[in-house]
Amino acid sequence: MLVDLLSRAIDGLSALVFFEVRVAGVPVQLIVLWLAAAMVFMTFWLGIPQVRGFTEAWRILRGRAFDPDAPGEVSQFAALTTALAGTIGLGNIAGVGVALTVGGPGAVFWMFVIGLFAMALKCAEVTLGLMFRDVRPDGRVHAGAWVTLERGLAAIGRPRLGRGLGLLHAFLMIGGALSLFQVNQAYPPVAEQLGFDNRPAFGLAFAVAVALVLLGSIRWIARATSMLVPAMSLIFVSGCLAIILAGLERVPGALALILSEAFRAESAFGGMLGAFVTGMRRAVYSCEAGLGTAVAAHAQAKTRHPASEGLVALIEPFIDTVVMCTITGVAFVVAGTWNPATNGGLEGVGIASAAFATISSWFPALLALAVALFAYATVIANGFYAAEAFQHLAGRGPRRAFAVKLAFCCILPLGAILELGKIVDFVDSVYFLMAVPNVIGLYLLAGPLRAEMNAYLRWRKGVR
Repeated sequence: MLVDLLSRAIDGLSALVFFEVRVAGVPVQLIVLWLAAAMVFMTFWLGIPQVRGFTEAWRILRGRAFDPDAPGEVSQFAALTTALAGTIGLGNIAGVGVALTVGGPGAVFWMFVIGLFAMALKCAEVTLGLMFRDVRPDGRVHAGAWVTLERGLAAIGRPRLGRGLGLLHAFLMIGGALSLFQVNQAYPPVAEQLGFDNRPAFGLAFAVAVALVLLGSIRWIARATSMLVPAMSLIFVSGCLAIILAGLERVPGALALILSEAFRAESAFGGMLGAFVTGMRRAVYSCEAGLGTAVAAHAQAKTRHPASEGLVALIEPFIDTVVMCTITGVAFVVAGTWNPATNGGLEGVGIASAAFATISSWFPALLALAVALFAYATVIANGFYAAEAFQHLAGRGPRRAFAVKLAFCCILPLGAILELGKIVDFVDSVYFLMAVPNVIGLYLLAGPLRAEMNAYLRWRKGVR
């Protein structure tokens, strides 16, 4: 009965958030256009930071500018890996599978394009996050999109609007951080490899494993993600590259199919639009640009220059969506497991498992390990975000932080029980809804944002 009630609630929420208008016969959600416009605006407003700040971002990551005495709690590399733990995850595996199933191979091309524009939007929200973060006397950092909205809009004479938008975003963040999708999609490959069929038990065991790290401090979480993110990325990308190399003769055909499907002209431009909309939803879920989720992690970075961390942050969508989602999509198309007409009804992570199985019978075990690590790291990061958002609503304190993290872990087993479609609808709905207050704040703070970015890049040019 509880599951039925949750399913009906999710249906209602999804219909509200993804209100549609029809363009060339294709349903297009207004929230998708809302985010697409913000990505394009920030790209040109900040002078295409994807290009002019890309080299500087990698220089910062190499530690050339690290200042151990700067405000913040972790290095800029650790802040990036914590944020990547929340974005590099099952959106790169199951999310790409969903995109191919719903939007066809053309969705892979649009995920690539959207990832490029998302880099500027991520840079913008993280730069503002550090401009308006609250560094306490004990050195701890209180930050997040909700803090940016409250403190930033107060600084330009709109305190009531900032308070309202900040509270709304924090409330939505708690719901969006509930990592039901990760638990749901981690179960099938792990259960298959271990040979058991008990979803509730898996959900419980997963929650306990998350609690062992999440109940610690941000430094503990950052240390864990600094090790997990590179390892899980290497494992998964190596598997995808093996699929591509094994089917090298099929790669030109796969790329041609992706491009032709991206621009197919059926129903005027309806086919292209349908692939774009699907690619947009999955790309945003993968890299989370415009949602404000990763600001809390990036804002922990030790730096005196907000724009420097903003530039580091633009690497996040580049790695997560431009590189990893593209490699994943090409691998699935080369393997041929994406097509619902021939794959026996596979969806989500099942498409990935079938693709890995085309290489060797033991390759799905490699995928199961990657999926488990992806899901685990993402859930840890999301639990930190939920705790930060809750403390913004209810007040800060170690007991409150511990309580909300514990409650977060207790909810995780539900992800193993609910069906995938409902979970995708719920996560997409709450995630995209966060874009409303966050993007309003970005537009209103666009002036000081550009001034900060230009001042930093001029200073860096003078230093060199």
